[in-house]
Amino acid sequence: MATNKLLLTFAICRLIVTVGLTLDPTELLRLGVDGHLSVNPSDVETASLDFGGQNRAEPLAVLHPASAEGIALLVRAAYESDHGFTVSARGHGHSINGQAQTTNGVVIKMSGSEESRLGSGKPAWPRVSEKLRYVDVWGGELWIDVLMSTLDYGLAPKSWTDYLYLSVGGTLSNAGISGQAFNHGPQISNVHELDVVTGKGELMTCSEEQNSELFHAVLGGLGQFGIITRARIALEPAPQRVRWIRVLYSNLSSFTHDQEYLISLHGQPATQKFDYVEGFVIVDEGLINNWRSSFFSPRNPVKISSLGANGGVLYCLEITKNYHESTANTIDQEVEALLQKLNFIPASIFTTDLPYVDFLDRVHKAKLKLRSKGLQDVPHPWLNLFVPKSRIGDFDKGVFKGILGNKTSGPILIYPMNKNKWDERSSVVTPDEDVFYLVALLRSALDTGDETQTLEYLTNQNRQILRFCNDAGINVKQYLPHYTTQQEWMDHFGDKWGSFYRRKMEFDPRRILATGQRIFEPSFNSNSASW
Repeated sequence: MATNKLLLTFAICRLIVTVGLTLDPTELLRLGVDGHLSVNPSDVETASLDFGGQNRAEPLAVLHPASAEGIALLVRAAYESDHGFTVSARGHGHSINGQAQTTNGVVIKMSGSEESRLGSGKPAWPRVSEKLRYVDVWGGELWIDVLMSTLDYGLAPKSWTDYLYLSVGGTLSNAGISGQAFNHGPQISNVHELDVVTGKGELMTCSEEQNSELFHAVLGGLGQFGIITRARIALEPAPQRVRWIRVLYSNLSSFTHDQEYLISLHGQPATQKFDYVEGFVIVDEGLINNWRSSFFSPRNPVKISSLGANGGVLYCLEITKNYHESTANTIDQEVEALLQKLNFIPASIFTTDLPYVDFLDRVHKAKLKLRSKGLQDVPHPWLNLFVPKSRIGDFDKGVFKGILGNKTSGPILIYPMNKNKWDERSSVVTPDEDVFYLVALLRSALDTGDETQTLEYLTNQNRQILRFCNDAGINVKQYLPHYTTQQEWMDHFGDKWGSFYRRKMEFDPRRILATGQRIFEPSFNSNSASW
């Protein structure tokens, strides 16, 4: 304990010297700072990097929190100090463009490493209410651990991300989407209550009924209004098994027609709809063997050229049906009834059957394979776009059959969602149409000697895609957005910018939170409202 206090004192003294913190370090200790404030080079180095691998920003220190109160005390010290310092919450470090980084402040390490996942030192363990079907979880909890804790009660969250080794606070600060979003909405539509530390260092409970302005601001708020320390997540009875199906299309119109039909069934009984609807684009033979397409057996290779692909592009519809052992005798009939209404390439059905947990955790297992080959710890210039339904055909012609050529360097997801499943009061912005598509270009930059796989080439191609959309008048919205100018952010938020700015001034008036998003410049002069 004495050693921890000594380390904490040293770390706070470093902050005082560097940014002029006016509080006495022993005063902070007397206030009961929970956790470990570290200036250990390995901690600082880890917090300097992220999954995107395109930015490096070294913080002054890293806080390993032991409680929400400890986080509140640190933020309050930053807010009240004369010169101030910034505070950024970091989950599993999966951001792409340095969104959880800071150079003039402290990074709060909300989640443990992939191996330890906070372990015995986590501030709060999941608490499940079987009766009310919810789970209370720490903001840094990884979704894989949320799943494992709720399955003990035969329950599970309703809406997911494709990758489960992400923090609850991280995905809720963006939206949290996967193939269930057409039916249940994004993860932010499945939250009952939050505990949030605002930019003033206030620890507040918020929900639809209590502090509702903060509640809606934080959901999809890119970390701008507060740090999520607890979330109450809605649960449903967990299925036992999943029928996982992929079918191929050679033209976009049939593919999108069927996807849009399937998501229109969201109001139907469970027996008359799929539980998950996604898809991806295949623009070269090599992607067949990519981690996203490993579903296809190497012993039964699929050749684009043999399927009459229009413009050299194939589209794969990915769908699942959840079931229990007790209803296994009807699953074939239910699946067949739905497939009969689709217009995919005959004889292109690929099916597998697996436990529910294995399906949800499918991407992690693929990532481990990539890591074993040295293909994981590379730059990831990902680009995620929401594309209006009315313009998906134009996007297909200009991007899939145009800009990309026949090289992708990674999977390209494409699937539609229903706008009425998203709460307009949240901070997220989506296209102004009833149905919009996620198009996710999840590319990896590789040093293989192939120019089309370099970081510079892929980054330039991303800019080219955004320029094409702008020139063609395709009103896309970035998901996990990244902009560098004030005007770009104002254009992104559109009609929501006024309320976004007002909420910022209310909940983080000195703009010290999540400065890595590059939306607001911190102001350590309380009378200033400048950027």
